[in-house]
Amino acid sequence: MGSDIGPSDEKPKHEVFVKSFLMDVMPITNAEFAEFLNRQGLRNLRGDTFYDDDDNDARIHLRDLKWKADEGFATHPVNEVSWVGARDYCLWSKKRLPTEAEWEKAARGTDGRKYPWGNSKPNNKQALYGAAYNSSAPVDSFAEGASPYGVLDMAGNQWEWVSSAYQPYPYRSDDGRENQNSGPIRSTRGGGHDSGEEEITTTQRGRNLSRNPKAGHHNIGFRCAASST
Repeated sequence: MGSDIGPSDEKPKHEVFVKSFLMDVMPITNAEFAEFLNRQGLRNLRGDTFYDDDDNDARIHLRDLKWKADEGFATHPVNEVSWVGARDYCLWSKKRLPTEAEWEKAARGTDGRKYPWGNSKPNNKQALYGAAYNSSAPVDSFAEGASPYGVLDMAGNQWEWVSSAYQPYPYRSDDGRENQNSGPIRSTRGGGHDSGEEEITTTQRGRNLSRNPKAGHHNIGFRCAASST
C-alpha cells in the first residue's frame, strides 16, 4: 500500500493484510442514490445532510415530490453526496464503505500497478480525466480501465469516499481512523473527471482536493463494499 516515489501522503510504501471482502463493480449512480433519498429523506435522525441538492452542480432534484436524477444523468456516478450520505447509503443497502486499504487492493491488485489497468499511461478508453468542470460519464463507459478483479471506474470520473479518516501512513485499521462517527476529513480515492493523469493513480489520496465531509462536492462519489465472511 502507498508509494515511496509519490507525494508525501502516500509514503511510506508498506504491506497491509486485508481480509477477504466484496466490492461493488461500479460506483453508485444518480438514479440509485435518488431511490435512497426517496426512501430515507435528505437527512438522517441526527440532522446530517446526505446530499447537497441546492448546489448548482447537483444532478438529483425533487420533482413532483420525488427525487429524480436529471435527464441524461441517471447512470452517471453520483456527486454532491456527503461522506455521511455515502456511509448511510451503504448501511441502508446492507453494505458499508470500503476502507482505504480495501479500495487500494481492489484497484491495484498485488503487483503494485500504477493504474487499475496496469502501468501504461491512461487514455480516454480507460478513464475520464482532464475533462471540464462537473463533467461525468456513465459508470460502465470504461471497460478497458478495469482493475485486476474486474472492478470498473476506479480511475477518474468521480473521486470516491472511503471509510477511513485522512491520516498519515502507515495504514492501521486499529488506530482510530476507522471510527465511523461523522467529523474527521476522510480519504478520497481514484481521481475525478477534472483530475490530471497524476491524480488517477491507485495510490493517490486526494491531498489537494476540497472534501469537507459534511458537504457534497462536484467531483466526489462512492461505491460500497462488504465483508465476505
